[in-house]
Amino acid sequence: MVVLGIDIGGTQIKAGIVDEQGAILASRTIQTPMDLDGFMPSLHDAIRWLLEATASPAGVGVGCKGIINPDSTRVEFLRGPLHFLEGLRLSDIVGLPAEVPVFADNDARVAMAGEMVWGAARGHDNVIMLTLGRGVGGAVVAGGHLLRGHTGVGGHLGHITVDPDGPVCVCGNRGCLETVFSARAIEGEAWAAVHRGCSSSLTRLFREQPQLASCRTIFQAAREGDDLAQGIVSRAIRGLGAGIAGLLHVFDPELVILGGHIADAGADLLVPLQEEVWHRSRGLLAREVPIVEQQVADKSGIVGAAGLVIAPRG
Repeated sequence: MVVLGIDIGGTQIKAGIVDEQGAILASRTIQTPMDLDGFMPSLHDAIRWLLEATASPAGVGVGCKGIINPDSTRVEFLRGPLHFLEGLRLSDIVGLPAEVPVFADNDARVAMAGEMVWGAARGHDNVIMLTLGRGVGGAVVAGGHLLRGHTGVGGHLGHITVDPDGPVCVCGNRGCLETVFSARAIEGEAWAAVHRGCSSSLTRLFREQPQLASCRTIFQAAREGDDLAQGIVSRAIRGLGAGIAGLLHVFDPELVILGGHIADAGADLLVPLQEEVWHRSRGLLAREVPIVEQQVADKSGIVGAAGLVIAPRG
């Protein structure tokens, strides 16, 4: 059996045929057209090429930003360059025969679906996942099923409040986890410090272009002993740890999975974060909940989307 996984992003659409072991047999990447008239034929051309190169899929999984109704595959809400998809059913957009089932969800739950089938969540019934990138996405497996909630917004863990008087978030709230631990938050604090001329290797490197100080370089500077970078990273991890500790008390998961490009920091993130979470949660929890990196190595979103076809639904 093979399935078709499609990741619809603001800059690229990635599609691929995935086998039962989670291996991508063939894939295609195209630039995302900026209107529906260009979007539909481009997507159909990519799918047609894949089907000619491999075999007809048993099902299709589609990942897309925004709020997606998994029952109808309708895009309920979507900001940004893909706004023209709002109100449409992704199953109709794919353009395959009606007998080929199409499943769709937002990008964070898609990542969790991949982990449920082929990754760290496999064999577990209660799992939390956070995707740490420009923002913070989230997904929850409860009782063996992806949690979606009453209106489909369940699992938006990046928008739990960790600082009631904190910065304004894109969602309109203040002090969301995303405003404390995300690439935007971490890089924004570094940018402000460099702009002020604070003493740091970051200032020496990025004085003329402070916006180029990336999360990766900030974590690297912290690893090398830079006081400013260490302070930025420490504060961010403390906020993330506080958020995760609260989630542990709500969901009592078997483990927490971290995905997204910030999780590539590895032990520089995982070790202090595990300590922070255990310090905050050990008063009530009788066990230390492991925090691990995602195991599905594919960063394209194709494998996760394919996982939607196979993962338990509920």
